Amino acid sequence: MNTIKELEALIAASVSPYHCIMASSKQLKDAGFKELPLSASWKLKKGESYYINVFDSSLIAFTVGENLTDTPSLRLAAAHTDWPCLKVKPSPELTSLDYGKLNVEVYGGPLLNTWFDRPLSMAGKVSVMGKSVMEPKTIFVDFARPIITVPSLAIHMNREANNGVPINAQVDMLPIITLIKDKLNQKDFFLHALAKEAGVSKEDILDYEIYVYSREAGDLLGLHDEFFSAPRLDNITSVHACLNAIIEAPCKEGIHAIALYDNEEIGSSTKQGAASAMTEHVLEKIYLSLGYTRETFLNGLLSGFLLSMDVAHAFHPNHGEKCDIKNQIVMGDGVAIKLAASQSYATDASSTGVIEGICRTNDIPYKKFSNRSDMRGGSTLGSISSALLTMRTVDVGVPMLAMHSARELMGTHDQAALVKLATEFFKA
Repeated sequence: MNTIKELEALIAASVSPYHCIMASSKQLKDAGFKELPLSASWKLKKGESYYINVFDSSLIAFTVGENLTDTPSLRLAAAHTDWPCLKVKPSPELTSLDYGKLNVEVYGGPLLNTWFDRPLSMAGKVSVMGKSVMEPKTIFVDFARPIITVPSLAIHMNREANNGVPINAQVDMLPIITLIKDKLNQKDFFLHALAKEAGVSKEDILDYEIYVYSREAGDLLGLHDEFFSAPRLDNITSVHACLNAIIEAPCKEGIHAIALYDNEEIGSSTKQGAASAMTEHVLEKIYLSLGYTRETFLNGLLSGFLLSMDVAHAFHPNHGEKCDIKNQIVMGDGVAIKLAASQSYATDASSTGVIEGICRTNDIPYKKFSNRSDMRGGSTLGSISSALLTMRTVDVGVPMLAMHSARELMGTHDQAALVKLATEFFKA
């Protein structure tokens, strides 16, 4: 259960992608990793470990082997730091009679109905004036208490509520945050509250990125604690595995690295996403800083291996017809190796063989997973990264139910299997 307790602690800390990176950075720093600036010259040493904060919501960490070869091997594990949710818009204050509401937009593809009637909070970052207009100061905030909720409409006023009534994101998903008693404050009640949390005056705020998150803690479920229910399992489960693996696995002759990307849930096409050139640039800087040529870097890249980690769809006991007729996985089965002919999961026979060999050698439970042939499944950062980095790739993850819900469900022991796979991947 220690693995689940560690996961639960990371989930509780990761209330926004920015806070996920802060929590990850602290864990790495406590383990002896040294922080490097993204846009400066590096002086790397053999046997040392480093991490780079990439625009506050992504991170790359790596360990340099003690006995590097002429062409150091490269192993990379990746996950994403974001999840489907609601995000506060600019000038969000709205009023309806005496209710103060927030104008929000949908981030990614959440199950919207699961966000109703829950205790919700907000976290993110605030930009204020700094020493230079080109370098504004960033302040990270977390209201850290239930402060908003999205009330559902009573069934007496919506008799078809249990028959699949559509949810309008602009109408139905606006959370209430206050009662307006002072009409003078009805135009800036959110900005005033945000400024108070940031410790600045509201006039100093230039911009913000604030996410809505569930305040609920994780819980063990089942007659024998077989299940773990919590917010943000997609994809903090994989972030947790990446961090544990890079810290615990010894690095001798090559380079071990992890990439924690933001914006996977909206397509990854951002400067800090998996579809950017960021990872390749950072990896090239590592090789060049160690005195290798660009050709050596390209050789390491082309012979490298990426373990892409994101959650998988477990067999649903009430909707078994939604799964493939053969390639199913149940919570508790261990790690899912995800395959798709469309290459939405970047897995082929050769790369799958590597991961299967690691699992069999180290007694790591696993099963292969495919979606129904007549149903389009989800995709992840593996296919995007493998196309850009041109390296062998396998997509794996823990099987789960209620994916993209405000609260998701996984098998308790599957997290330990994922952590062990990531760790043994670096050791192999």
